Amino acid sequence: MNKWINWISTGLLSAMMVMSAGMYLFNTAEIQQTFESLGYPSYIVIPLAIAKIIGVVVLWVSKNRSLKDWAYAGFFFDFVLAFFAHTMVGDGQFGGAVIALVLLAASYYSWKKLSAE
Repeated sequence: MNKWINWISTGLLSAMMVMSAGMYLFNTAEIQQTFESLGYPSYIVIPLAIAKIIGVVVLWVSKNRSLKDWAYAGFFFDFVLAFFAHTMVGDGQFGGAVIALVLLAASYYSWKKLSAE
């Protein structure tokens, strides 16, 4: 059961991150404006897109436990910061961050259980 939970949650999380990174890379000007309205500097859009892609690759390919832990931590901070940024400006767009946090938690805990077996 843990294997199924891990595959499904990691797959959905990965899809969200790849779509997000694609949006950052192909709609950069619009995303930069959004970041500025949330109080973040616009220059982090492209590096964040690259980090998301690298994080997805690490989750699926890496056998190094520490590297996977760092990828999960990076995603966690990204989602928490997104949640609070949207909450603080009151735009009501925090739902994606909540869904991503739930998927992240399911993926992380199921991976930990699988790696302990």
